[in-house]
Amino acid sequence: MAHPKRKTSKSRRDKRRTHYKAELPSLTVCKETGAVHRPHHAYTVDGNLFYNGKLIIENTAAV
Repeated sequence: MAHPKRKTSKSRRDKRRTHYKAELPSLTVCKETGAVHRPHHAYTVDGNLFYNGKLIIENTAAV
């Protein structure tokens, strides 16, 4: 198994790791309900479940 000949410095190691970061999810606005949601995901508006601007399940809120 290969071993490094020299120690990798902390700055060199951290420079290599700068590309790994959390990204904000993209958001879209529904034309039917006006709700902001993640694309290609179901979302709730006033307890109703919507997907592609269509009502899927009515009143999903727990009472």
